[in-house]
Amino acid sequence: MLDATRSGISESLFISAPDGLRLHVRAYGETPNSRLPMLCLPGLARTETDFEVLARRFASDPESPRWVLALDYRGRGQSGHDPNWQNYDPRIELADLIAVTTALGIDRAIFVGTSRGGILTMLLAAVAPTLIAGAVLNDIGPVIEPKGLMRIKGYVGRIPLPTGHADGVVVLRRLFSAQFPNMTDEQWMAWSRRSWEQRENGMVAWYDAKLANTLKALTADTMPPPLWAQFDAMASMPVMAIRGMLSDILSSETLQAMRARRKDLDVLEISDQGHAPLLDDEPSLERIAAFVKRCDEANAG
Repeated sequence: MLDATRSGISESLFISAPDGLRLHVRAYGETPNSRLPMLCLPGLARTETDFEVLARRFASDPESPRWVLALDYRGRGQSGHDPNWQNYDPRIELADLIAVTTALGIDRAIFVGTSRGGILTMLLAAVAPTLIAGAVLNDIGPVIEPKGLMRIKGYVGRIPLPTGHADGVVVLRRLFSAQFPNMTDEQWMAWSRRSWEQRENGMVAWYDAKLANTLKALTADTMPPPLWAQFDAMASMPVMAIRGMLSDILSSETLQAMRARRKDLDVLEISDQGHAPLLDDEPSLERIAAFVKRCDEANAG
């Protein structure tokens, strides 16, 4: 089932997951044209709003506008909360992703995956590689650093709700200023608005707090298994790796190992950002645009 409501350049699409849960996708630009669509996948506790700047940039490109879609996983953003938190699992989310591409008639797309989104992209490459015309892995690789994952475990579902967006900025600065030392006041406020919704009864997080349950069993000694086989499944497609140089999730050593396995890996390192780069500055967007052009050319061939 597919429902849609439009607002300006974007529209909200609502799609049924395989188990009937309602999934939300934000679509930018005109519906499918001759260019490859872009499908954006956010981080663990993030939403489609993280891609607004990027999506508008590519959807409104005067020379090569394309259809850009950004997914809210189950339990995040405008997607339904799952009554069983154990379904907040990459395997279920992968099935949801495939259901979304099927419902939207997408048989090939350029994927932009931030953190969890990059993991899902690698998993997809292992089971349905023909869906991927190219992949941008934003601050994620086959190996996740324990320090960073423990940091994420420490705040997901545990942050006290702020009293308003200004208070949200204070909370975010406390948590992330070491990862993002040069962010402007406007960027912090935008992040606050992407993290909480102001309602009549107060602020509400944009994700189900039960998502934290999926991290409880993780310790520094029980990290997820490496995904080198899934990364290698991307050998036939263009791949771009973006790393925030202050990241504690994607290490420089893992990035070098990725380069060693993929001599043609397109690499962008961002000096003043950590996990995960915001992808809202013009130099980063220009580099992604050059990569997208490469994907177009590879697909045309």
